[in-house]
Amino acid sequence: MSLSPESLLLLQPFTEVFTRPTLCHMRTLMYGTVLASGRRTVATALRAMGRGDERHFTTYHRVLNRAVWSPFPLSRILLGLLIMTFLAPDAPLILLIDGTLERRWGRRIAYKGRFHDAVRSQSGHVVTSEGIHWVCLMLLVAVPWCQRRWALPVVSVPTLTPATSAKLGKRHRTTIQAAQLLIALVRRWVPEREIILVGDGGFAAASLGHTCRRLRVRFVSRLLLTAQLYDPVPPQHKGKPGVKPKKGPRQLKLTQRLTNRATSWLSQEIPWYAGQQLKMDLLTGTALWHRDGEDPLPIRWVLLRDPSGKRSPFALFCTDSTVPMLQIITWYVSRWTIEVTFEEVRTHLGLETQRQWSTRAIARTTPCLLGLFSFVVLLAHALHPDYLPTRQAAWYPKAEPTFVDALAAVRRHLWAQLNSPTPSAALGSLYSTSPLFDMLVEVACYAA
Repeated sequence: MSLSPESLLLLQPFTEVFTRPTLCHMRTLMYGTVLASGRRTVATALRAMGRGDERHFTTYHRVLNRAVWSPFPLSRILLGLLIMTFLAPDAPLILLIDGTLERRWGRRIAYKGRFHDAVRSQSGHVVTSEGIHWVCLMLLVAVPWCQRRWALPVVSVPTLTPATSAKLGKRHRTTIQAAQLLIALVRRWVPEREIILVGDGGFAAASLGHTCRRLRVRFVSRLLLTAQLYDPVPPQHKGKPGVKPKKGPRQLKLTQRLTNRATSWLSQEIPWYAGQQLKMDLLTGTALWHRDGEDPLPIRWVLLRDPSGKRSPFALFCTDSTVPMLQIITWYVSRWTIEVTFEEVRTHLGLETQRQWSTRAIARTTPCLLGLFSFVVLLAHALHPDYLPTRQAAWYPKAEPTFVDALAAVRRHLWAQLNSPTPSAALGSLYSTSPLFDMLVEVACYAA
């Protein structure tokens, strides 16, 4: 393939991680995964790149199961590219964290365990599935093509069940401990930027809040309505004997504030999902959140109640008590874009369809597939910095592009490079006056 200047510019920072042969093979697998449809296996990627007659096909398998490289340096470089491309020099990093289950079966898959399946579970009906649970950290950015902000994956790590950790002889790391590792890595990579971490109720832990405060990171998440909240420690007399208290008098629980008629609510419209505005009753305050065995965590809590009664009341918290409550709500609502990214990676990049059973290959493939989502967006932005072409129809006027449009633009660009001997001749190599040819190209570009 004759690489374009846009591709070379994005690939150049990654040369420090790989040797020259490994980089060439990795580039083939990466572009083949983008061009392929259906299952994303090594064989499918080679066929998509026209390497179906490659006799040394095992060399490409060794890139994932034997070659010496780590996904973490790739994540550091990818984060730097995303910051340089989409964020202003003084803009904060809004990081979204969540877990996803990669459903996998097989006796040889060492990381396999049985986890809660949030997609298949319903209220009052919990479903568990076999697979590998991943904790993923994504950067929330504004792309120039649409008003909705996108969550771009940066780094991912697997979390194991206690039984699997014991079987492999590894020290068990919980989901919260994995989140602490990821946020510490990002703070090491970006020491000066302001960072906001947003997670759902599964990451609402005082230990993670203490870690974020130590790393100068604002943490926003859900708060249990039955959380134990306390006032700050009142002034103590000098020379008073005994252990110094860590918390003051207990505050009312949030469940008690909901039923207390003396509670003074503030009725206001707040930003909601899909750009909507929703009228809610709000209440906020500061407190020390206490969990048994842990130091109290200073927080600002926000209690939300739907006056129509259609939605159950819920609460949020932030480890920075100076943040306004509307800003806390806005940060938390932006977390929903991470679910959109998970769905698009499954639909358009074949997450859960890879078939490696080697432990090293499994630990590398899923983070690379998630990172490929961000790389596709970067390349699409380099090719179309201001306007991204979208797929239109008379019955479906698409207002804003989505990831499938970015993927189609990158596929068209890569096929033009494969179809031309030099980069200068690739510009018009996939455009013709034949309607049938144009239809075939469009179908191939938008194939799932």
